[in-house]
Amino acid sequence: MKRRLLLAAALAVPSVAAPAIVRAQGTWPNKTVKFICPFAPGGGTDTVSRLMCDQLSKNLGQTFVVENKGGAGGNIGTVELSRATPDGYTIGLISVASHTLNPMLYSRLPYNPDKDIVAISRVAILANLLGVTPSLPANNVAELIALCKKDPGKYSFASSGPGTSLHLSGELFKKLADVDIIHVPYKGAGPVYSDLMAGIVNMMFANMPSMLPQVRSGKLRGLGVTSAQRSKAAPDIPAIAETVPGYVATSWYGIGAPAGTPEPILARLETAIAGALKSADIQKRWNDDLGLDMPPPGRAGFDQFLADDRKLWEPAVKASGVKLD
Repeated sequence: MKRRLLLAAALAVPSVAAPAIVRAQGTWPNKTVKFICPFAPGGGTDTVSRLMCDQLSKNLGQTFVVENKGGAGGNIGTVELSRATPDGYTIGLISVASHTLNPMLYSRLPYNPDKDIVAISRVAILANLLGVTPSLPANNVAELIALCKKDPGKYSFASSGPGTSLHLSGELFKKLADVDIIHVPYKGAGPVYSDLMAGIVNMMFANMPSMLPQVRSGKLRGLGVTSAQRSKAAPDIPAIAETVPGYVATSWYGIGAPAGTPEPILARLETAIAGALKSADIQKRWNDDLGLDMPPPGRAGFDQFLADDRKLWEPAVKASGVKLD
């Protein structure tokens, strides 16, 4: 009799738990949501993460808090995102690093971008910007190439870490411009700027949101953008491709959640993100201040976009010869 009662109680648990889960989903979010940015503070990923969280907080009536988890080319934070409880209270930034480059660069990637993370929406498309320390005697890409050819191995370019889009933008430049410059990896783009301004490193390919304000303020000199054409946000800065034919290296940011996150929560996030991207504040910051283009929001077409993006970056990965463990 006792055994039958225990069995009945065990079988009754799902019928009690299921409505509780439905109620929790229906009231989501009812507490603070953690937003993982898999890069250090101070870079473009950090800026975009904080601006999006501000808007999501307004749209959904709960606080969205950015937690920076930098390191290993974004893998540390991305792994944490992929392994988080799929209840809508941990989401995070996904990017060209997590979903395009790292799957091609790492022989043992500790997450599967297509299975472990739901890509909810892209939020920005961007070019990188080549900036140099003001003391460097080069006012354009052609002069920079001549300078590097004159003294092979003398000059250095910084990045936010091996295998990042910033690193690969530099490696592709080395290959196509046929120059010998030394790669100096940092733990995130933010820490580079003081060394770059001081001339400890000579140049960096950085995301537009973090580099463009430094160029506009005169702290750095912008020589070229990595998109095929000039950026609408900085039309006075040439595309590197104008000097180095065939050079293209563009990036993107998006928002993802752990696989298994309930569909009602994903749908609400998707709607909230689309609303955030339509806000006057985000439109202004993207277009006027940060040099970002606005992608189509939502999950529709994301898989095809990823397939196309991986084809776009494959030549840069091959040219770099980089393989990471």
